[in-house]
Amino acid sequence: MILPKERDPRFITLRRGGSLTDADHHLLALWAADCAEHVLPLFESAQPTDLRPREAIAQVRAWTRGEIRMSDSRAAGGHAMAAARVLTGPARHAAFAAGQAAVVAHVAAHELGAAAYAIKAARAAAPTAEAENAGRRECAWQRDRLPAAIRALVLDDQRLRNDICWSVFD
Repeated sequence: MILPKERDPRFITLRRGGSLTDADHHLLALWAADCAEHVLPLFESAQPTDLRPREAIAQVRAWTRGEIRMSDSRAAGGHAMAAARVLTGPARHAAFAAGQAAVVAHVAAHELGAAAYAIKAARAAAPTAEAENAGRRECAWQRDRLPAAIRALVLDDQRLRNDICWSVFD
C-alpha cells in the first residue's frame, strides 16, 4: 500500500477541493514518468516484447500535454501493473513503477509509488551486498531531477509516507 488512509489535500486538485494546481499535477506526473523510465530497462531486458510499461509512461506524458484523457493514462497504468503481476524481482518492480507513473494522472499521490518502485527495482537488480547503496543512488538520482516547483512537496511526502513505501526514502 502506498497511499495513505487520508488523502493529503496538497495532492488533490483545486477543482476537487484541494490545493494542487494543474501545472504542479503535470510536474508530478512527468517526474514519476522519469523515475519509472530510468529503471524500465530492467523490465525490458526480461520482457523485451511486452510494451505495456513503456506505453504507460508514454501515456502519462501524453496526458500532461493534453493529448489524451486521464482515463486513458489510468488504463495504461493498469495494463503495466498487469505486466508486473506475473514477474518477480527487478522486472516486476520496474513495471509497477511504470504503472504507478501512469495513474498519477488520476491520483497525483501515486507519484511516490513510481519513485518507490523504481528504488525497489534498483535494489533488486543489484548484488545483495550492494542493494542498499543502489537504492540510495536511485533515490538521489530521482531527487536530483525534482523540479523546483514541486521539490518541497515531494520531499515532505517522502518523509510522511516513507513507512508505507517500504522505507526506501531513508
